[in-house]
Amino acid sequence: MNQRVVWGAVAALALLTFFQFPGHTYLQQDSQIYLPILENLRDPSVLRNDILTQHPHVAFTLYDETALFLRKITGFGFHGVLDAQQIVTRALGIWGLYLMAAALGLSTMSALLVAAICSLGAVIAGPSVLTFEYEPTPRAFAVPLLWCAMGLTANRRYREAGIAAAAALLYHPPTAIPFWILFLVVLQTRKAYSGLLPLACAVPVLLIAARLQAGTAPLFEKLTPFGIQLQQMRASYTWVSTWPPSTLLHYLICFGIVLLALGRLSEASFELRVFLIGLPMLGLLSMPASWFLLERMGWAILPQYQPMRTLLFVMLAMQFAASAAGVRATARQRPAEAAIWFALAYLVPMQSQWTQPLAPQKLALVLVLAGGIALARQYAPAVALAAFFAIPTLGGVQNYPHLHTPALKQLSGWALSSTPRDSVFLFPDAGRSLYPGIFRADALRAVYVDWKGGGQVNFAKQFGEEWWFRWQQTAAVKFKPSDLSKYPALGIQYVVLQSKNRVPLTPVFENSEYVAYRLD
Repeated sequence: MNQRVVWGAVAALALLTFFQFPGHTYLQQDSQIYLPILENLRDPSVLRNDILTQHPHVAFTLYDETALFLRKITGFGFHGVLDAQQIVTRALGIWGLYLMAAALGLSTMSALLVAAICSLGAVIAGPSVLTFEYEPTPRAFAVPLLWCAMGLTANRRYREAGIAAAAALLYHPPTAIPFWILFLVVLQTRKAYSGLLPLACAVPVLLIAARLQAGTAPLFEKLTPFGIQLQQMRASYTWVSTWPPSTLLHYLICFGIVLLALGRLSEASFELRVFLIGLPMLGLLSMPASWFLLERMGWAILPQYQPMRTLLFVMLAMQFAASAAGVRATARQRPAEAAIWFALAYLVPMQSQWTQPLAPQKLALVLVLAGGIALARQYAPAVALAAFFAIPTLGGVQNYPHLHTPALKQLSGWALSSTPRDSVFLFPDAGRSLYPGIFRADALRAVYVDWKGGGQVNFAKQFGEEWWFRWQQTAAVKFKPSDLSKYPALGIQYVVLQSKNRVPLTPVFENSEYVAYRLD
């Protein structure tokens, strides 16, 4: 098939994953952290009173430099340049999945079918990560670049694979390091040392960038007892001892399925087997390694590196191998076997943890999709595309809430245009809601403390202590009108309450959802 057709299909899948399912978000999770940092790096006078910009964590990544550069040369805002990178890297990742499937000897249409099924994404139980990240964050760009590198490696295009993997390293080193460990094995085995050239260029660039910005904790620094307590409270997903045993069993089951599926794929090359077996094994080993290094040795670098996010490769490998085994069984006219493999692949976007019961409507949809694609023959691509619409509607899979509201946008617009740039806002009745972080990025006004921002306790001891002090002083207890008198001493100029909690003072702004007060 003409390569233009392949690229057209890949581009269409990338747009489908972005606008339909699994979708994308902005300022709803980690981009709430990155956007204020980017805005402050662009203009240090913006958000200079915000706790997040005072403790940036983008030293070991070119994510910020790339965003700033693209904004400067294109004239678009951060939202535009980040979304563009997200779509492009997704397309490269889907192309990599296609190349991996093609390396198995599958036809072009069958390889695209495997890529489409894998493009449905997966929520990774335990470490709070995704195979298709919704937010335009460093990991969202790095992960699909690694799929691209895997596909290129499977086709023995080692230098191009090294370029894609080096780009992933520049975006997010913790995500790329497991790939590079195995890629070095492949390069050594094949004596293909040209694949090392991009790494030789990327590492010095990273080190130079790190020296120009505030870095992370020293490698062997130990967590204090308070730091351990704070992280276990605010970021428990990095502590494997807090995970239920069923989560560990889930990954062992999925890895077993990988091995079974590869047993049906005798055409899998050495390169493919290295990644489809090696990366999941590194993911499984990351759990005892994290337990020992973090929970016994207390290394402060572990919550920053978060090695257990490598578990995402268990689910990706399982989804890919099961899909490919299903296609192979269909070609051999074994529809029952094919339906089983496809059912396993479709379970991935439906259920994050397989040791938990599956809702009846989800189970029914899995069976319909698996049976349909196993029997559809030339119409299998239509069934695969239908899944992008059926899973969120008929299956009831909603990957994220819709947090942006007209009232919040109106509040942010008022603050941006009508309050001093150095103002500090507090949302004392927000609790663990995410809207204060949206306000911070849209209004470009400092927020004294919010729950989402507390996720940065992993990166800096000083930040953790300051965040905890602010949280305890304001948001940890239920808001009372009498609390307003103590806020000015903390450096807070504006308080925003939900309209149902309004107090008998004259507001400076109000709408259907929020009331803002100026503190004198």
